[in-house]
Amino acid sequence: MLQAMRSSAKYVWLFIVIAFVGGFLLVQTSGLLGRTPVTPTTPVAVVNGRDILYNDYVQRYQTEIQNQQQAGGRTLSEDDIRRIQNSTFNQMVMDVLLQQQYERRGIVVTNEEIQQFAKFAPPQWIQSAPELQTEGQFDMQKYQRLLASSYAKQSGLLANLEQYYRSEIPRRKLLDQIASGIYVTDAELWRIWRDQHDSAQVSFVAFRPQPDSSSKSISDADLRSYFDKHKEEFRRPGRAVLTVVEIPRVVTTADSAAVRAHASALRNEILGGAKFEDVAKRESADSVSGAKGGDLGRGAKGRFVAPFEQAAFALKVGEISQPVLTQFGYHLIRLDERKGDTVALHHILLRVQPSDSNEAKIDRQADELTKAAAGSEQGSKLDSASKRLGLKEFTVVALEDEPASFNGRPIPSVSAWAFGGAHVGETSELFDDESGYYLARLDSVTESGDPKFENVKALVRQDVARERALDGVVPAAQKLADAAATSGLEAAAAQQKLEVQQSPVFTRGTFVPGLGQFNEAIGTAFGLPVQAVSAPVRTTDAIFVLRVDRRVQADSAEWLKQVQAQRQARMQQLQQQRVQMYLADIRQSAKIDDRRKKINASVRRGESS
Repeated sequence: MLQAMRSSAKYVWLFIVIAFVGGFLLVQTSGLLGRTPVTPTTPVAVVNGRDILYNDYVQRYQTEIQNQQQAGGRTLSEDDIRRIQNSTFNQMVMDVLLQQQYERRGIVVTNEEIQQFAKFAPPQWIQSAPELQTEGQFDMQKYQRLLASSYAKQSGLLANLEQYYRSEIPRRKLLDQIASGIYVTDAELWRIWRDQHDSAQVSFVAFRPQPDSSSKSISDADLRSYFDKHKEEFRRPGRAVLTVVEIPRVVTTADSAAVRAHASALRNEILGGAKFEDVAKRESADSVSGAKGGDLGRGAKGRFVAPFEQAAFALKVGEISQPVLTQFGYHLIRLDERKGDTVALHHILLRVQPSDSNEAKIDRQADELTKAAAGSEQGSKLDSASKRLGLKEFTVVALEDEPASFNGRPIPSVSAWAFGGAHVGETSELFDDESGYYLARLDSVTESGDPKFENVKALVRQDVARERALDGVVPAAQKLADAAATSGLEAAAAQQKLEVQQSPVFTRGTFVPGLGQFNEAIGTAFGLPVQAVSAPVRTTDAIFVLRVDRRVQADSAEWLKQVQAQRQARMQQLQQQRVQMYLADIRQSAKIDDRRKKINASVRRGESS
């Protein structure tokens, strides 16, 4: 066991060296050593007066990028990188805020605590180590023998555990303080049970007005008044408008036929005696399963896409399929085992890609487009280049921290680029993925933050128009309610030529067709006496008049059978909620000066100078 861990240790140190050298090169090439105003001591953020250094931030997210690229076996897009950067930044901010809370509350960690935790409460990454398993279970005795060995110190394991517990133990102490004192009463548990198990059925008439052209006559003063009262509802993420040019990787019928022929040749090779696993390692485009000889493990029906699953379940154990086409490419599938609706499979994936000659033509176009317009400060160069090359332009609206898309297709990296320090009129570098190449120009950008009335005026007008339209149908709803109180809902509705709908049986949390979910109409269904007709009930998009046809109360005997398990689950839920609220509150109340966009823009100016 120790020999195996020694063998893996050299790869850990190799990775650390690579990460360090990569970080150093990044600093050299990004201008951190003086080519731009950014230096190694430049704060990427200031959190309640405490600096987070740009250099530390870069090294940390670069390490995570390398980890994810190695785990996924692919190059990450700019959108992926931006997600990692944001996650890293948020974690570093939270680390500072937590450290400040430890200091404020006097939370410390002693060497004795670290020793006890290390000995009896190993972290999950230790418990999952294969070398410390016995018959598939973590073996505490093996672990403690490892701790007592000289290897634990020499390999850096003890140092890593100490570092882990010096951050983990104070965090646990803080969370214990935050979550202490929570108590759940029987009354609350019974209310929750009733919310889940009381049921009702209603008949209703819905009044759904449509805003008319009169919305254009709403005064700016009325719009401004509504906006001031509902400003939080109009908070939006950053929004960018981009012009994008695409060079698609077009796959021809001949390309698909060539890949299918190659898949058939591989099948014949395996049937002729070659080992499936060896061919999968050599040929499969699925890097995760390919590294394991094509092993997909076990899966039940519904795990795989339809064509793949149909072919797999039609095989006999040990049989290899003919080439199977899915949206991912052509597959060769081997059925290893079947137990009911669960199968164990191996597969080889061959992606359908353009032929070499077609790919060369696409690459030449991409090169020409890059030379003509990529990285340009003159936006018109993109227009002239796309026209000369016969490429179509299209407009993409991107939201900050979300990948861009067009007609349901993802457009890689352009959103991350737009919000990463680019300025209006600038053209991006060339981006690519399996579908093609993309070049983008930033036409406009609106930063996130407190909404400005001018930017959301159209949305405010829609909301005010909707509210006024609802006001307009209240008299008709009231007339129906008054008549239904004496003649009954169906008779009153028939007289006014209105349709009565009946709901299915539902609980408080159910989405009800025609009524909605978690709104005033649902609440009325559980508060109104059976067979009573309601007054007009207003929701966000309709006015309802309804009658409760029947209601079934929850079974208290069934509740008592499970109340202790429910109490424990509710306690855990409330503890987690309190912790999340506390963390959100200290983040919300913190003074955080996020300088990433300014620094990125500074680095970009340094690179282009």
